[in-house]
Amino acid sequence: MSFGTAINCMDGRTQLPVNAYLKEQLEVDYIDTVTEAGPVRILAEEPQSALAASILSRVRISTDKHGSKCVAIVAHHDCAGNPAGKDVQMNQLDLAVRFVAAQCPGIRILGLWVDETWSVTQICAAQN
Repeated sequence: MSFGTAINCMDGRTQLPVNAYLKEQLEVDYIDTVTEAGPVRILAEEPQSALAASILSRVRISTDKHGSKCVAIVAHHDCAGNPAGKDVQMNQLDLAVRFVAAQCPGIRILGLWVDETWSVTQICAAQN
C-alpha cells in the first residue's frame, strides 16, 4: 500500500477531483485527506495558529505512520472558507507550500489549484 496526502478544503466539490489527480500523478493507492475551510489561507497567513498546528499534526500522522512522501495543498475557485480571488490565493498557495516544506523535511510538497470546472492543476512545488 502506498499513500499520498492532501491538505484540502472541506468543500466536497474538491475531494474527488483532487484525490483522482493525486492517485494518478503520484501513482499511489490511497490519499490521506486533511480538511479545513480554506486551509491555504490558514497556512499562509496564520502559520503559528492552533489550526495550522492541527493541520501539521494530521499531516505528520500520514507521513510518519503511512509513509506518505508527498503532500499536496489545495486552493480552489469559489472557496467559502477563503473567498479571496485567484491572484490572492495563488500567493497564499506559494506561501503555504513553502511553510509546509519547512515543517516537513524530506517530503515533496505540491501546490494545486482547482478551477471552476473542477479540474486540477499543479501550480508550484517544494521540498526541504
